Amino acid sequence: MAHGHGHGCRCCCGEAAADGDRGAAWGLYLRIDRQRLQCLNERREGSGALVFRAWEERGDRAQFVESDDDEELLFNIPFTGNVKLKGVIVMGEDDGTHPAEMRLFKNIPHMSFDDAAREPDQTFSLNRDPAGELEYPTKIARFSNVCHLSIHFPKNFGAETTKIFYIGLKGEWTEAHRHEVTICNYEASANPADHKLEQITPQTHFIS
Repeated sequence: MAHGHGHGCRCCCGEAAADGDRGAAWGLYLRIDRQRLQCLNERREGSGALVFRAWEERGDRAQFVESDDDEELLFNIPFTGNVKLKGVIVMGEDDGTHPAEMRLFKNIPHMSFDDAAREPDQTFSLNRDPAGELEYPTKIARFSNVCHLSIHFPKNFGAETTKIFYIGLKGEWTEAHRHEVTICNYEASANPADHKLEQITPQTHFIS
């Protein structure tokens, strides 16, 4: 009896460690520049940012984003450095509000729904995933140097609005060089001189 209990304990510990490792792999939410994070067509302002959180907290169904006018949602996600994006998890309800398609665009800051008409870098047909367990692997070579990620959800499984509880981003982060941050139109640190220059020539980027 004692042997059986000990074996069961080792099993549980192993599962806990595996969950911890998996949670660490989905840590890119810590590398999002949340002050510049956007979610277009969100019903409640600021709710789009709530879905980017720790993998272990994905089951918190009090935190979600729901679309407003129709079923579309568009996230503009700036990172604080360069990211190699390896995978995405999308968790929703087990009903018609779950997004049915996901389109990824890299390094196009401030995307609008009109901009989303262009060809994406990768498209996924989604399955309903109320547990947040399904991983959609990206084409890593295409997403190896990402400073800004846009995620477009154009449709769901038939409901009037789309609801998302959790979006997981898996990958690697490295600190960006100054000129790479400038290309993406985001600053590594606040500099009053930079702000003045950007106000005069907002579309001009100087690359050394």
